[in-house]
Amino acid sequence: MKQRTLTRKLEAAHLSPQMRNFTFERFDLRYYSAFVYDEERSRSYLETARLALHTARNFVRSFLNNEAPEGILFTGPVGSGKTFLACCIVNAIVTSPGQQVLFVVVPDFLDQIRATYDDNNDYTEQQLLDSAKTIPLLVLDDLGAHHYSEWALQKIYSILNYRLNYSLPTIITTNISLDEMQEHLGERTASRIVQLCRPVRLLVDVDIRIARRMQNGTMGR
Repeated sequence: MKQRTLTRKLEAAHLSPQMRNFTFERFDLRYYSAFVYDEERSRSYLETARLALHTARNFVRSFLNNEAPEGILFTGPVGSGKTFLACCIVNAIVTSPGQQVLFVVVPDFLDQIRATYDDNNDYTEQQLLDSAKTIPLLVLDDLGAHHYSEWALQKIYSILNYRLNYSLPTIITTNISLDEMQEHLGERTASRIVQLCRPVRLLVDVDIRIARRMQNGTMGR
């Protein structure tokens, strides 16, 4: 694929220039401890990360084979590699001919929808919602512990409900647990997420982003 064409596809997916460099080959397992354990699952953080990586690679293979794979819900604390791994999936898929992906940061996307109420906006609310509803693969990043209004919750629900009804794969990253979802997102939305996605956990004992900055000798991300 020519570089110019690839760049256009990555821009259309709404990946930032930095995120375009997030690949499976750069997903560094050294940040995950082999000696600290997830007590709920009796796995080390390293084993959990390996499983997450394996699940992400399998998703890509299934998607590219038109098998309509089950979505993925990446859960874990801030700096555990959730967004990185979601971007790995996007980058692996978007480099294949004819594939369409949309990556949205949920709080930013909600702001974009609000901005459509301004008469000078280039897009309508329905156009933005339809783009998220109908894209073959949608990534919802940072569907976390925010204070969502009823308006925001309805927009999120409408997207997830549509994608569930039409069996469209969806990847979600969040810093809240499955048990907390109902509290933060409401019963209906939490139910749709459980039906759409399989939960995949990532756990760390250090914020990976901070660790990388310290290694590089800079506080730039």
